[in-house]
Amino acid sequence: MSQSNQNPIVQLKKNMIPFEKTDTKASMKQIYNTLIPLFALWAAAYFSLSVSYWLTLPLAMAASGFVVRAFIMFHDCCHGSFLKSRRGMDILGTILGILTLVPYQQWKHSHSVHHATSSNLDKRGVGDLWMLTVEEYKKASFWTRVSYHAYRHPFVMFVLGPLFVFGVQYRFNRKDARRKEVINTYVTNAGIAGLYALLIWLIGWQAFVLVQAPVFFFSGLLGIWLFYVQHTFEDSYFENEEDWSYVKAAVEGSSYYQLPKVLQWITGNIGYHHVHHLSPKVPNYHLEKAHNATPPLQKATTITLRTSLKSLQFHLYDEARQTFISFKQMKRRMAGGSASEPVLKAAAVPSEMVKRSKTAG
Repeated sequence: MSQSNQNPIVQLKKNMIPFEKTDTKASMKQIYNTLIPLFALWAAAYFSLSVSYWLTLPLAMAASGFVVRAFIMFHDCCHGSFLKSRRGMDILGTILGILTLVPYQQWKHSHSVHHATSSNLDKRGVGDLWMLTVEEYKKASFWTRVSYHAYRHPFVMFVLGPLFVFGVQYRFNRKDARRKEVINTYVTNAGIAGLYALLIWLIGWQAFVLVQAPVFFFSGLLGIWLFYVQHTFEDSYFENEEDWSYVKAAVEGSSYYQLPKVLQWITGNIGYHHVHHLSPKVPNYHLEKAHNATPPLQKATTITLRTSLKSLQFHLYDEARQTFISFKQMKRRMAGGSASEPVLKAAAVPSEMVKRSKTAG
């Protein structure tokens, strides 16, 4: 990388330092304004069963939003940014992991790999979504293509996905997991079993299922959607190892999801995903401040609730044109369609922070 290109990038990373400081008071406030409403809404959903299940469902959906907010605190604990005590974060992260059905140490490992390899085409497979490039799809076997089509179908990804990921996948450890990680997964599973057994004993299994099932499903769906949409947009940055840049992956490979204020609060500012990937040490309650104080970050790709829905059409990454295309477009290409057919547009604000070039590393 040339000196002229390096300085702005190095400076951009340095600009995040003032926002990387943990504010214990803000963290404690977030614990209270997240967990108290979560428990209150869960209880209200249970008591509403005697009135109407049509009242229970919206209360359970509201509770699922606070589960997502609890997960954001869990997420910050994994990055070591939520409390000043590492032991405190390990304990809080494990407790929040029981509430959100995610083993703390296991997810901490996979997510750190995700941050270190995000948008790197040569280092996919851990902590990310299954993504094929156009060339990989062309060379793939029939059954690989069938599996990939199924995986990328909205019903599989956002309906079956939460059930599998949070209900099954996170209950087991990877083969080469460290002892600390293995034990933590066992502790999390035991905690979930104990909490659920207590609730079933108190209110009965039928009432428990009627309340917890929608809370579990909607929080899982929202969690997967947020992760998916913030790395799957038309001009998202992807490069091979030799040309990959951490800063460019953060700013050009992660979107700014501009949400209404209520949803921004519920999701713990995770819409400022480009800021988070640039500096994972910034606590969620400082992400907006960091974005507003750093003009180059304000030029990151911006998506809204409406434009984010177009990401459902982005299935394969075209390395040659540096954009996502749909299965329909791929089918036309393989059938001999025009190589210059228009790509899907996602109504985004293109990043001008750095220019893509083969000289950037």
